[in-house]
Amino acid sequence: MYVFYWSDASQALFTGNKGFILLNENLTSQQQWQEFCHELAHVLFHAGNQSKIPPSFREYQEAKANIFMSHAAIPTFMLDQLSIYNFDFMTVYEVQKLFNVEYEFALERLQHYLTQHKLYSKLEYPNRFSKE
Repeated sequence: MYVFYWSDASQALFTGNKGFILLNENLTSQQQWQEFCHELAHVLFHAGNQSKIPPSFREYQEAKANIFMSHAAIPTFMLDQLSIYNFDFMTVYEVQKLFNVEYEFALERLQHYLTQHKLYSKLEYPNRFSKE
């Protein structure tokens, strides 16, 4: 896999068995990191030309790449090492700085992480959140 910077929109391309990630050089470092993770998903998991596939399948690939981007840019195993109990301004700000992502991106990731964490905690320990 090769990474290049250029002035157009970020994208992943394939030539034979080689993957290329082209990142927009005009984006902030946070945006470039997020887009790198998104395009990496395409290189790792997708093949072919998106302009030649049905729109519904293209939407599916984009949704999967966005999920991968979220977890690659801010990995769950790293969040598990932090003491995160909410997504207040300072918590989101610290995660934003630690993982070099935009504030809104960090906020969405923490909302998802905490929702899943609480859900799994309730499933593993059903009485953990009740006073009974």
